[in-house]
Amino acid sequence: MSVTFKGTAVELEGNVVNVGQVAPVVELVAKDLSTISVGGASGKYQVLIVVPSLDTGVCATEARTFNQKVASKSNVEATVISLDLPFAMGRFCSTEGIENLRVASDFRGAKFGKEYGVLLASSPLAGLLTRAIFVLDSNGVVVYKELVSEITTEPNYDAALKAISGGGCGCGCSH
Repeated sequence: MSVTFKGTAVELEGNVVNVGQVAPVVELVAKDLSTISVGGASGKYQVLIVVPSLDTGVCATEARTFNQKVASKSNVEATVISLDLPFAMGRFCSTEGIENLRVASDFRGAKFGKEYGVLLASSPLAGLLTRAIFVLDSNGVVVYKELVSEITTEPNYDAALKAISGGGCGCGCSH
């Protein structure tokens, strides 16, 4: 699938993680500078919300929307992942009242970006993460993946959340 930024194709760097694969475990940095892990078996669904930066309107809207939509879900851990510094992520959560999502920074080597194939290798945003959603089941298997085709647009929230309840084919379509 191709990804664009303002209509211009971009290149992604790293391994490709697809539906049906066990998602790699990656350590990230929480807003309090502690280490948190995403991927792999966790005993609950994981929604990995990948954004270029919480300091943009679309990313902020996406975080607020997922914060609201996962509030009523049980056995789900949702994590916003970006290369923003942990301090900025914590400030964003405080300012926006984000309480139902974890935030995790990939600023130490872009390990998540490389392991999941979402690191932007070209475009004015090169070095940041592209916009993507991964939903993992309790065993860490990817049951839904969306690389948002145009970085400046929001993801398909309903399709991602449908994957949590076991619905849909996981490809991002409307089945």
